[in-house]
Amino acid sequence: MALVPSPRALIDVSGRSLAPDLARGFMLLPIALAHAPAFVSRWDLGPAALDTIAAFVRSLFAENQARAMFVFLFGYALGQLTERQHARGGDWASIRELLRRRSRWLIVIGFAHSALLVPLDIVAVYGLTLLLLAPLVRARDSVLGWTSVLTLVPATLLLSWQSVTAQTAAATGEPMTVAQTMAPDYMAHVLAGLPFWPLKTAVSTIVVVPGMLPGIWAARRRLLDEPERHAPLLSRIAVIGMAVSLIGRLPMALLLTGAWTTSMTWTVAGAHALTGYAGGIGMAAAAGLVAIRLGGGHGRLTAALAALGQRSLTFYLFQSVVWVALFYPFTLDLRDDMGFAGASAVAVAVWLASILLADWMRRAGHRGPAEVLLRRMAARPRAQDGSQLRASGIPPETP
Repeated sequence: MALVPSPRALIDVSGRSLAPDLARGFMLLPIALAHAPAFVSRWDLGPAALDTIAAFVRSLFAENQARAMFVFLFGYALGQLTERQHARGGDWASIRELLRRRSRWLIVIGFAHSALLVPLDIVAVYGLTLLLLAPLVRARDSVLGWTSVLTLVPATLLLSWQSVTAQTAAATGEPMTVAQTMAPDYMAHVLAGLPFWPLKTAVSTIVVVPGMLPGIWAARRRLLDEPERHAPLLSRIAVIGMAVSLIGRLPMALLLTGAWTTSMTWTVAGAHALTGYAGGIGMAAAAGLVAIRLGGGHGRLTAALAALGQRSLTFYLFQSVVWVALFYPFTLDLRDDMGFAGASAVAVAVWLASILLADWMRRAGHRGPAEVLLRRMAARPRAQDGSQLRASGIPPETP
């Protein structure tokens, strides 16, 4: 299938769009909320009511939904990249090689993240998925749709198994958290996860595909780049996606907080995982609607949140630096000093601090170091005469 860029892409391949940046900046909040409680030993420390509320919000809003939004935006970035490269005159062979270089460096960054920081990595999973499925970037819409639907089955089963296992452990008062396996010193920490990393990364690719492919489809239509042209569609996606997510995920949230009991644990877990994809895509569509509402006037908060989205890979890694600094035995070792609510409060604080830091970087003219590294590493190699070929055009904001 030939790649045919939109007329708009032929006119403007370099401009930034507000909606994707807002979505990526906001996305880091549910990611932080999903991860932070995994670094404390017990979830019942502190006021019980606050722990219950925090657990309810995490289950309904973040768990198995933040990832879905993350991978949708990753797919959208791949679609943007492909359209921009084709509009610059690139053929499929050169675009495929660019995608492969990008995927390899994502694997390297993800490996370093998992080994040196925390074992909750999605970057290498992105890289491996892209390396394996790069041809899908130019596949027909129907192929994207059917592949996404078919991979939903194993992805939902895997996520459901993880949820049921975690719920069973939590019911005994011993939740499955990273805190239980933390090494006493940094060198042991680095070595501990290495044997399991390849298998864990390979298995996790299946949960990326169902959300990534709709992102590629959406980028072809520039849904978030030109939200004004697609406002009715974005409204339907946002309303339906988030409504389905609310209905499908509420039972698990009630179950986890003890407000409801049932023997249909697998069914509840499956609905929670499956509808998380709808919710993640719905939240991304909502960001497009917000961008329409804001129009051309960007206030300070909007600019700061967009700046965070432009540096989302950097601040995704920044979150992991904070988790290591606060919770591990060889640092501040606060894993036994706070419960679910305390860890969730830390997550919100880290996100707010990220907004402030990103805004400072914007005003100072500093791009995200992780984005700079990825862009340079994935850039085209030097020509035979030693001159540097043109940069790859990778959107700097995408993790």
